[in-house]
Amino acid sequence: MPKSTDELDLVVEVTEDGQRRRIRQRLHPAEYSIGSDPACAICVSHSGISRQHARLLYDPNDAQIEDLGSTNGTFVDGVRIKRRVHIHVGQRVIIGACVIWLDHPQEGPGPAAPAPPAGTERPAKPPAPAPRPEEPAPIPGDTARALMRKFKAQIHSELLKRLDLKRLVGTNTTATKSLQDKVRATVASIVNEIKEQLPASIAPAQLTREIIQEAIGLGPLDDLLEDGEITEIMVNGPDRVYVERRGKIQLTERTFVDDAQVLAIIERIVAPIGKRIDESSPYVDARLPDGSRVNAIIAPLSLKGPTITIRKFAKTPFTVADLIRFGTLTDQIAEFMRICVLLRKNIIISGGTGSGKTTFLNVLSNFLPKDERIVTIEDTAELRLNQPHVVSLEARPANIEGRGAVTIRDLVRNALRMRPDRIVVGECRGGESLDMLQAMNTGHDGSLTTVHSNSPRDTISRMETMVLMAGMELPSRAIREQIASAVDIICHTDRLSDGTRRVTKISEVTGMEKDVIVMQDMFIFKQTGLDPKGRVLGYFTATGSVPTFIDEVRIRGLQLDREVFTQQVESTP
Repeated sequence: MPKSTDELDLVVEVTEDGQRRRIRQRLHPAEYSIGSDPACAICVSHSGISRQHARLLYDPNDAQIEDLGSTNGTFVDGVRIKRRVHIHVGQRVIIGACVIWLDHPQEGPGPAAPAPPAGTERPAKPPAPAPRPEEPAPIPGDTARALMRKFKAQIHSELLKRLDLKRLVGTNTTATKSLQDKVRATVASIVNEIKEQLPASIAPAQLTREIIQEAIGLGPLDDLLEDGEITEIMVNGPDRVYVERRGKIQLTERTFVDDAQVLAIIERIVAPIGKRIDESSPYVDARLPDGSRVNAIIAPLSLKGPTITIRKFAKTPFTVADLIRFGTLTDQIAEFMRICVLLRKNIIISGGTGSGKTTFLNVLSNFLPKDERIVTIEDTAELRLNQPHVVSLEARPANIEGRGAVTIRDLVRNALRMRPDRIVVGECRGGESLDMLQAMNTGHDGSLTTVHSNSPRDTISRMETMVLMAGMELPSRAIREQIASAVDIICHTDRLSDGTRRVTKISEVTGMEKDVIVMQDMFIFKQTGLDPKGRVLGYFTATGSVPTFIDEVRIRGLQLDREVFTQQVESTP
């Protein structure tokens, strides 16, 4: 490194319309923010650059670059950095569509950045750099993206000539390790052959990585799937990719080349599990190897191009301790639910879309005894039970001729012949509700399922409607008697305005009075307002109602403090 603060310039190079444009700025000891935000010390409004993309820390004896959580990443010598790293003179750093490096000053005075204020070693916002008179500032546009697409298309074409990609990925979501290695080696070889043609804004290592992801992975979605903070990915056509992060939906900078690439990703997801998507069957439910749920819909039903929605599963399944930490429920409520599972109470988890029903069902399943035979039934397999004796069944759609469909109702009927101790249905949404109620009423106590509804009372109405969907002309009173006899506990979950999930009601079905099913709420979540940051304030509290099966707890030798049902449980910030 140089001995003086005046000995280095920062050079920013952007490729526009096939031509390279540079700006040069004299450096002083300071922190320089880099991004597309006009407030950044080094503002480059260009595709692929986040508003706050990276930070350069410079002093006379050292220079370091740090990525600020950008979408497209910061690369040093072609390697994406995950922490602060040291850089030296001439070392290329890729910032989105730009290349930056440190350089010794050219001859002539050149513009210099104003010195930092006296007594301040590192001002928070150095003045924005002024371009050299002879070097025009970069022009915003999509040229870098177009160049990247051009080279990707060239490499894809050559890759298809050398390898049969459909054969490589036709039997699994990702190719086997040996075939993956073959693809990586072939792509690396092709990129090396055209390396001299690449503009400075395209790092060979980055290009190689993206081509491999598109060839044997899920393309632009791979990095999003690896991000632990993202819970949902929504692709609205090739140029609009949204994610849900910490309960809030955000637009990302990820894009696909065209509709064909999105379709290829969808086919790569659905083919390994024996499903299909085409004009005759333009929507499909599928899953990824880690259990994440996928829904895809294409033209002519989707007017904005192929659409993908991925509900991600945590790599490590959530436990009851995690839900308590998140504020979804309290340890007293969790203990009550554990007792209900051990007492073989039939439990329904209700709630709206995205309210955490399946997550809560997975957590409750951890309370199931390990010596019982459990049969799970789902449209798309999502449940991940830890017990050793689990049989997982998955429904099957009709084939291209409209035959061969196996419904949830078929599987519930078949499960009754499989000697189950517990039946767990991922979701009741139709005629299978009748068979589920019949199972609960004929010796299969302790069953678990989920239902879409807006409240515990609405859950009862929904189940009555779904029983009628079975095609049986039963009187309403007979259906309600079946429900009152079969269902013991309804746990209702909600997604609140700040994106958090809460178990907002736990209700017991106590019987019938005339033609009305009688219920009592035992625990509720009361919202009291919002804090200045928009986070929901409230507390869990008991209603004073004691479950009718409280004596069973003592008979089974379990412990449950009655005071839990008569006190405020816990406040939540």
